[in-house]
Amino acid sequence: MKLMYAVVVLTLLPAIILAQQRDSFIVEGKDTTIIIDKGTFTLKPVIVQSGIDYKSLLRRIQNDTTFYKAFRNLHIVEFTSYNNITMLNKNNGVQASYYSKTKQHRDKGCRYMETLDQKTSGDFLKPNGDFNYLTGEMYASIFLTKGKTCGEDNIVAGREFSTAGKSGTEKHKEQLKMLFFNPGRRIPGIPFIGNKLDLYDEDAHKLYDYALDYDTYKGNSVYIFSIKPKADLGFFSRKNIVVDEMTTRFDAATMEVVSRSYSLSYKAGLYDFNVTMQVEMTHVGNLLVPETMRYKGNFSAVTKKRERGEFTATLFDFKPEF
Repeated sequence: MKLMYAVVVLTLLPAIILAQQRDSFIVEGKDTTIIIDKGTFTLKPVIVQSGIDYKSLLRRIQNDTTFYKAFRNLHIVEFTSYNNITMLNKNNGVQASYYSKTKQHRDKGCRYMETLDQKTSGDFLKPNGDFNYLTGEMYASIFLTKGKTCGEDNIVAGREFSTAGKSGTEKHKEQLKMLFFNPGRRIPGIPFIGNKLDLYDEDAHKLYDYALDYDTYKGNSVYIFSIKPKADLGFFSRKNIVVDEMTTRFDAATMEVVSRSYSLSYKAGLYDFNVTMQVEMTHVGNLLVPETMRYKGNFSAVTKKRERGEFTATLFDFKPEF
């Protein structure tokens, strides 16, 4: 009997020790630093304790397309939206504004928008009814539809943003969309800064801290991936910082983005920008779609006047096309 007891204890001892180590690890709140593809990441205790394949998880996070796909899904559903845009002057007073309630319809593979209510102030609209600000044009290209558009889909594979063949306003709109949908990825066509936006190359890991955590959000389990500048950067290194903060929550079961917030800023001789944004997602059927999007931005470029704008998009009453 004693021999059997000893065998059982010896068999269970490694598991007991491991459990004790994990418990103390969590209680002490120690983080773990790992290196993947020459990049350094910080794992919170709950991630280490869970035993998940964090290497595969981090690679999946870096290659995420669900955020962009959620916006592509807006092309194939019906929805109603409140659209609020405010342009500010240099004293943060209201210079121009736009409010509308719109409804997107879907019929036989086509979509079109009905304006249920609209109010504007200042010089927000040109005499022909077009938007007078790049901020408004960018907003419209994401949430509003002009005329009838047919034959669209929500496929993101093989679909890349590109400034090739674009110039002026169209080029700026494409670059701003890159900031929106692919924050942390290189943006071509912006001198001195495009490569600084790539958060996943070897140089970026010298500037930023990357952390993976686990929590609950709106009743669901989520992974939280955050990127912040290192606290001990010197003056010259800090001049290369573009992303002031980016936090993304991923549904732990589906790995879909459920929310993202980020702040970007940079100042150079010919242009500068300071942008913050928060996006919240929801589902219509099995499709992930944005529910709210809040933006505040201050930017200028050599060919454009400075714009200080804020907008909030509130989407609801989603219906898939049958």
